[in-house]
Amino acid sequence: MSSAASPRARAPAVAGMFYPAEPDVLRHDVEAYLAAVPEHGRLRNAPKAIVVPHAGFVYSAPVAAAAYARLRDAAGVTRVVLLGPSHRVGFRGLAVPTVDAFATPLGPIPIDRDGREMLLRERRAIAADQPHEFEHSLEVQLPFLQSVLGAFSLLPIVVGDATRQEVAAALETVWGGDETLIVVSTDLSHYHRYEHAVRVDAETRRAILALDPRLEPDDACGCIGVNALLIAAAHRGLVARELAACNSGDTAGDRARVVGYAAFGFYAR
Repeated sequence: MSSAASPRARAPAVAGMFYPAEPDVLRHDVEAYLAAVPEHGRLRNAPKAIVVPHAGFVYSAPVAAAAYARLRDAAGVTRVVLLGPSHRVGFRGLAVPTVDAFATPLGPIPIDRDGREMLLRERRAIAADQPHEFEHSLEVQLPFLQSVLGAFSLLPIVVGDATRQEVAAALETVWGGDETLIVVSTDLSHYHRYEHAVRVDAETRRAILALDPRLEPDDACGCIGVNALLIAAAHRGLVARELAACNSGDTAGDRARVVGYAAFGFYAR
């Protein structure tokens, strides 16, 4: 088969750094994080959308797992819309990839071509692979999604210089029905002392629970995507529930300069 006919995939960029590169080790670690989520915290109705952190697994995976564990019973989810902030490439708007799949050590995930074309047709995004090439905010979510959902198609969106209204409009375009899960990737405050970070992040978490789209970059690196989700959630009558929260000083870092993490689920009333 010619290379032109072969599927093109984005290769893992942070496997072996943010999470294990060996498939068996990765699978074991993800399952261990999921198994550690208390049973009493696992609601039977799956969320329509989640907010999850994107640091290295040793720092934020226990918090992310609290959201992903809620998807164990998410029957019928076959499509994931995944948004995360751009950490390496500056650009205007939103970027979707041109490749056919995203690969992880657990295997390839096909791109949702219909959703991609919808965003491009309505000029809600640009087609560009460079913002995706080394972006970790999306990649670290994929092993969890593969573990809890099995087979699904992926619409990965990197958020650049965009307004919350622009991103909310893009979300509305690809919102879908029960088959679609929305995932927004963000960490909270960065590099404060532990006690100050706890206070700052508590305010951010209250705003998210109130569906108040006023977050700034100092509150959350993925604030644009989170604000957009809060707008869409309010419009559709969803309610936010906090699932877990901590910071790197609670997991694998010192307490002089910490990064905050939280996970939320968004549910129909």
